[in-house]
Amino acid sequence: MKKTKQITASVISAAHHVYNEPRSLEYDDDRVLVKVERGGICGSDIHYYQHGRAGMSVLKQPMIIGHEFVGRIMEAPSGSPLKIGQCVAINPSQPCNHCELCREEKQNLCRNMRFMGSAQFFPHVNGGFADFVAVNPHQCIPYSSEAEAKTIAFAEPLAVAIHAINQAGDLTGKKVLVTGAGPIGCLVVAAALASGAAEIVATDISERCRTLASQMGASLTVDPIVTTTTGQWQENGGYFDICFEASGAPAAIASLVGFTRPKGRIIQLGMGATHVEFPLGLLLVKEIELTGSFRFINEFETAVRWLENGQVNPLPLLSAEFPQRDIVYALETAGNKNLAAKVQIIF
Repeated sequence: MKKTKQITASVISAAHHVYNEPRSLEYDDDRVLVKVERGGICGSDIHYYQHGRAGMSVLKQPMIIGHEFVGRIMEAPSGSPLKIGQCVAINPSQPCNHCELCREEKQNLCRNMRFMGSAQFFPHVNGGFADFVAVNPHQCIPYSSEAEAKTIAFAEPLAVAIHAINQAGDLTGKKVLVTGAGPIGCLVVAAALASGAAEIVATDISERCRTLASQMGASLTVDPIVTTTTGQWQENGGYFDICFEASGAPAAIASLVGFTRPKGRIIQLGMGATHVEFPLGLLLVKEIELTGSFRFINEFETAVRWLENGQVNPLPLLSAEFPQRDIVYALETAGNKNLAAKVQIIF
């Protein structure tokens, strides 16, 4: 049986504006109704707002954005362990769980992934920047009411960082480089520290980003444009055991082969560059392993637990908080990288 509730949803349109529109939310009895409390603005949300697209995903109709959000359960299916009033982080991933990749436990690569707040498919998949959302029970990860919602709202980007750490293997005692100290790069720094890395260097051309990387646990931060330190990283075949590329900048991507020791690993997270001049020969003779890292699998629940128990403190990255009525100002603030790292909306 379907139920209907009247909600007010923050909607982004193909004309690149955001407005409040009463919408009827229809959902089945086997779904969970969640009252949204907090949502973090991601880079893809900003791209949809500014350009009407995020990568190859182009808006063809109004869409509710947002995939980093938490809330409280208002209604749950009969017999579910989920309880009314329970605090939950919402995993925005909705893989098909039937294809070959899903059966191989590679759900993050599912070609039929219905990721919340994404225009990849048509009709688009609405996100969580609304008063209420209806989700599947398995998307709800309960957390202690003693934890702050603004902290747990970092679960999705932290899950991306933890997946990258898992792609790299054991970091215990390793020397780590992170290029690009935006929110994801800074969370990789924190996750690497929590995973036992002995030394973590972060690079970014922004002084503000370098300061945040230090606050998140970097041993050293470097401006790659003005420093002479990078030359030392190439001595004796390379300095770092593991390099995480989180900027997507062609120059950063090409530089990592020289900085990585023989038999080391490079994990590519940063998007943006489509064509890069890459020192393939050096990669081969040093037998460096180059691995992509995309979204996350079961790392979402791990991220919730790390945030819940204080293993990672993301709050240095929280630059601003806005009420729902100021969502346009929030998006514009989040889009100014000179002002903000992570911006959250309060519902």
